[in-house]
Amino acid sequence: MLNNSLVDKYNRPGPRYTSYPTVPFWTREPLEKSDWTKTLYKNNKHFDSKDISIYIHLPFCESLCTFCGCHKRITKNHNVENPYLEALEKEWTIYKKILPFDANIKELHFGGGTPTFFPAEKLVRLLQFLFESKQVDPKKHDLSFEAHPNNTTSEHLQQLFTFGFRRLSLGIQDYSPVVQKAIHRFQTFEQVKKVHDEARNLGYTSISHDLVFGLPKQTLTDILDTVEKTLMLQPDRISLYSYAHVPWIKGNGQRGFDENDLPDGETKRELYEKAKMMLEIGGYIEIGMDHFAKKTDEMAIAFQEKRSHRNFMGYTTKNTSLLIGLGASAISDSWFGFAQNEKSIEKYQERIAEGELAIYRGHVLDERDLLVRGYIHDLMCHFETEFQQKPAFENMHQEILDELQELIEDELVVVANQKISVTQKGVPFVRNICMAFDQNLHSNQITEKLFSKTI
Repeated sequence: MLNNSLVDKYNRPGPRYTSYPTVPFWTREPLEKSDWTKTLYKNNKHFDSKDISIYIHLPFCESLCTFCGCHKRITKNHNVENPYLEALEKEWTIYKKILPFDANIKELHFGGGTPTFFPAEKLVRLLQFLFESKQVDPKKHDLSFEAHPNNTTSEHLQQLFTFGFRRLSLGIQDYSPVVQKAIHRFQTFEQVKKVHDEARNLGYTSISHDLVFGLPKQTLTDILDTVEKTLMLQPDRISLYSYAHVPWIKGNGQRGFDENDLPDGETKRELYEKAKMMLEIGGYIEIGMDHFAKKTDEMAIAFQEKRSHRNFMGYTTKNTSLLIGLGASAISDSWFGFAQNEKSIEKYQERIAEGELAIYRGHVLDERDLLVRGYIHDLMCHFETEFQQKPAFENMHQEILDELQELIEDELVVVANQKISVTQKGVPFVRNICMAFDQNLHSNQITEKLFSKTI
């Protein structure tokens, strides 16, 4: 179990490092199309690869889950489907004209919102457009989607499997009826089991269950019961996310319960530690922040071989250097730059209809950004990194070592020569360790309302 004094000491606001620099420190708003395009050409020149990943944001949900921090639109009006799909198709057409090569879609993920808000045939129509109706070999392409157990149909599972999908992620959160009522997210174990078993019987080879700890009204009994039920179904991967309570960012959607319903920091960490212990006893290993997998899963193997990669889609085995985000609020990553689309669905569709990219902000990385990005990426994926021998950045490296000193004294990190390694004791504090590398945090004051707490 974690030392409570360490939790008290390090449980402070900090980034999750989905990107570096993190979004609050991006410097281009607006981001000019020409600046973004230059990073695409730089990517092509540097990596010389035609493999790309595509993330497609499908933002619609029929009901609001009050724990959710995603960009979404709550509606039961399914007339929104066709205009949005047409915008996605047109956006990809624009990108095909801009990209300096004929892209090979190596990896694709449907995220949301609720991707299964759309009927299966419409999702397949979009896929056929993206892949130009070519046969998709699941051994060469990694296709996945997020699924709500309540509206994922047999048609979704069958048609997407036929197209080439082999991975799906089921949003569970917690099985307690009390917690589900608090977060307005309802599904029974039987509903989850039905979708899980049907997917497994069809031949899906990687099924993930997403759990959340620290939810309102959640008790230790609740999380242990949820993990126990999850282990009964034996998913290949399990995400155990910390609930990020950031209503000042996401608005009233996270105000569906009283602040007093949230577990305190010590209780919240106990929820994680006990759940983690159950997962490890159940045969899962920790493969990165908040993520676990069976030892035989390709993600676990990639982690052990230090091949895992992390981008805006999460942890992945496909180390593509270019991620194109399609849809409202979607983020693209060329390694040398980031670009985010308009968050407003109407504004996104309007700009796409005019024949232009819908990007509105982003960041172009300089040499220092790229160096620090590599360090933080390695820490998040492999729990270790190594300083590059670059004389121009010796002072920066020394500043990082100074920032790490307290973490070293608390035995959360070890420094040997130029190599920095996270200890087993330090894994829960990996966000804090990355913060020591973050040049933006060193020169800017963090406010309580900029990031969620780290632990």
